[in-house]
This record gives sequence, structure tokens and C-alpha cells, in this order.
Amino acid sequence: MTRRIVIVGGGTAGWLSAAYLARMLPRPPHANGWAITLVESADIPTIGVGEGSFPTLRSTIATLGRSEAEFICASDATFKQGVRFTGWAGRATPGRPDDDYFHPFNLPLGGDTPGLLPFWLDSAGDPNRPAYADAVTTQERVIRAGKGPKRPQDPDFGGSMNYAYHFDAAKLASWLREVATANGVRRIEATIASVERDANGTIASVTPAGGAPVAGEIFLDCSGFRALLIGETLDAPFHDVGDILFNDRAIAMQVPSAPDAPIAPYTLATAHDAGWIWNIGLSNRRGTGCVYSSRHMSDDAAEAVIRQYNGVDLPTRLLRFRTGYRERQWVGNTVAIGLSAGFFEPLESTGIMLIEVAARMVADMLAGPLDADAIAGAARTFNRQMTARFAAIVEFLKLHYCVSQRTDTPYWRDNADPASWPEGLRDKLAQWRHRLPSRFDFVADQETFLPPSWAFILHGLGFATEAGRGALYAMPRETQDAIATFGKIRHAAQQAAANLPDHRSLVLHYHRAR
Repeated sequence: MTRRIVIVGGGTAGWLSAAYLARMLPRPPHANGWAITLVESADIPTIGVGEGSFPTLRSTIATLGRSEAEFICASDATFKQGVRFTGWAGRATPGRPDDDYFHPFNLPLGGDTPGLLPFWLDSAGDPNRPAYADAVTTQERVIRAGKGPKRPQDPDFGGSMNYAYHFDAAKLASWLREVATANGVRRIEATIASVERDANGTIASVTPAGGAPVAGEIFLDCSGFRALLIGETLDAPFHDVGDILFNDRAIAMQVPSAPDAPIAPYTLATAHDAGWIWNIGLSNRRGTGCVYSSRHMSDDAAEAVIRQYNGVDLPTRLLRFRTGYRERQWVGNTVAIGLSAGFFEPLESTGIMLIEVAARMVADMLAGPLDADAIAGAARTFNRQMTARFAAIVEFLKLHYCVSQRTDTPYWRDNADPASWPEGLRDKLAQWRHRLPSRFDFVADQETFLPPSWAFILHGLGFATEAGRGALYAMPRETQDAIATFGKIRHAAQQAAANLPDHRSLVLHYHRAR
């Protein structure tokens, strides 16, 4: 018996889900095979500015059975090894003469909890103490040297540094469509004219304009902010977190770059009076955008910020968004994936990663025979996992703002007000001022950002804590081991920075290989 998945909406969410499910689920004529149909309209534009990703994208692309070179060339991708933050702390950051720190993708050497952290904290009086990320990973030095994360001869999706990608979002969606349709996904290009429900209230079919109804057992709502199925039809409640994460608009500008210009191997996030500016390097342009809170900055002022930042007179695009997520993202036989499920500002590039997680969970839950009870159980499990993951991301993103010492504008003062912090984050920070983070502070399967990521942000910003005090004297044997490990990291970082290729030259290698 052939079962049917109907995906409403294309873009990255729709086509990544389609391509992944087509690879992971049994297909007809298998007894439990799924036929996949995607309906998208050329009249409804995609957002098209989500140009950053998470390291999980490597394994996702590998699962699609395509080479890294093909992906890089098709999506104009470059390598991303983390995020560089400038102007966020409101003062010089630890180990730096300026307000500048990194959140790299490499995990700390010497273990992540507590690992080298107490010894780094206790050496605060050392004038030669490096920044935390530089002390515990080799990646910061590689990033600052403008190097790529791997060598040309390294295997696909692997290298000496952990990495993700930057890419042209429109080109990525187009390539994913080619991959999905090559694997048997049926595409219908049309606007949805109506949505039909059965006697139980679940979705029975969708009808494209001028076409016949498209029926299915499972529907994926990838219709973007419109949320045609999960919102307009099923009225799933939306949990707004705009009182925590203030940013609700962005003005994007694409800036051409010279063919020989260096490509930064990281996302640059530069703080301003009421938000921040992203700067992402591709091979032929930079994607930039001013993210801001409309309660703290007007559209005209934000336009002026991005124009002054780039120093050029080029077209811009205004994006308005509501920050939050659906309280139930799987309702009946319908699953929301992508913007229809929820949206956060592009800080830390969570958007595509959440699409990946949702697609993987759906694939796992639809792999075997299903009945009504199994579908209902899958929905409850999915909703528990995804809402918990969204809530954890809210806390992590807020961390970037609330630990800052900036008090120069109402925006930064409002972010520093504990009344705007989620309760879980308030509890964590209250404890971490006196103790080191513990694995009991996190639920691993619901976390996108593991404890090391929290440490990179906390101690990049210079979080004030008594944790680690006395570690250098209280644990003499461990101290000697830590000092030796710090030395090994410095030596390995020097070697990596010397031996890894320039980032642009690495990208060009993949284009030549094609």
C-alpha cells in the first residue's frame, strides 16, 4: 500500500525536507513506501536571506548522496567556522584589547565540562591570558588567519576543523529541488486554492489552482510565515517571545566583492545601538543585514545603519518577522517545518538546523507501519521535543544580550533587565555566578547548543563569576596537566594556521574540481 506525503511550500524548508525524506523513507513499491509530492507557487517568493548554517548540515548533505564539491558549486557555498562578535560586550573582552570574541565550532580540548575552564578562569590576573576560545581550541587562530577548515585532499564533509557553510539561499533551494525530484519527488507548481479537511478535522487534501485535489496521509506545512496549514487552517497557537528577544525586523543588502578579495571563514556579527549587523562572505558578494527592534529603532534609522556600514548605495530589502514558535507543531496529520513552525532572528543560524532536526524526526517516525495511535504518539513526541528545543534556543540567544555590559542605549539596558529573561536563564546565571556549569543544567536531546557553546558566549563576553577561584592552587596535579594542555593547544594552533589553505583558495579548489 502506497502512503502519501504532501509538502506545501518549497524554499529551503520544503525542498530540504523532500530531499531528505526521499532518501530516508521506503519508497513505492515497498510495502510501507511513501510517495512524496511537493506543491509550490512561483508567485510566492521565499525569504531567501538565510545564508548561514550549523555543522549538522554536513551530515545532512552527505545523507543526500551528493558530493561536497557539487553542493559547494551549486549553492555558491563557502566555509563557516563560527561567529565573530564585535561590539557586544561594551568593554574590552577577556584576552583582547578590544570588544571582540569568537564562538567557534570546535569543541574545547581537554574536555568540555569543566575541562580547562576553571584553570582559565583562575588565571584572570595573568596579563598574557588569551581569550577563552583561543585558550581551549585551535580554531580561533585559524579563523583570524583567514584559513579554511580543511585541506583540498581531505575527504568530503571532513577536515581538521569543525565547520558549516555560508551559501546563496535561493541557489541552495534550487539545488535541493533538483536532488529531490531526481529521487522521485513529484513537483506541482501552483498556488493552493483550497484546503479540505476530513470528518475528524485533519487535512484530507489540498487543491492547487486549476488542478485536482492532492490527497495525503501526512502533510508538511513549509509555507513560510503564512503557515497555511498549521496556522490558517488548524489554528495551532503561536507562542510569541518578542518580550524576550526584541528584534523583529531586518534590512538586508547584498554587496558585490572583488574576485580576489579575502573571504572571512566566519559570520561577522557587529552590534549597534538597537541590534546587530550580519556580514557573510560568499565568493562573489557579501550578504549583510541590519537586525533590529522596531520598538527601539525606526526603519529609516536602520536603513541608515546598514548603508553607513557598507558605505555603498545599493538596494535593500525590509523583512518583518514575529519571533516565537507554534506550541504544537504536529497537529493531527500535519507537521510544520521551517518558518511555519517558528522563527528566531538569524543570530547563530538556527533556522536551517531546525528544519534538519524536524525532517530527521519525521523520517524516523514514519519509517515503519503506522496506525492512528502511532501517529498520535509520534505527534506528542515531536511536539515535546521540538517545543523544548525552541525554548532552549530562546535562552541561548538571550544570553548574547543579557550578559553584555552595554548601557549606552535603551535597547541594551532593556536586554540587561532580568524581567526580560526566561526563568530558566535567570536560574542558570544566578547559579553560574558561583559555580561552574554542570551537565545537569542541560537536557542533551533538547539542546541545539551544547555546554561549550554557552561557555564561549559567557566567557567571551566576560561573565563575572566566582567559579574556578583557587583552581590553580587547589588542584596542583590537574593544574600541571592543564598548563601542558594549554601549551599543546597553542602549538597545534600555530601549526594549523600555517598548514591550512587560505579560505578563498580552498573554495576555488572545489570549483576547479567540478
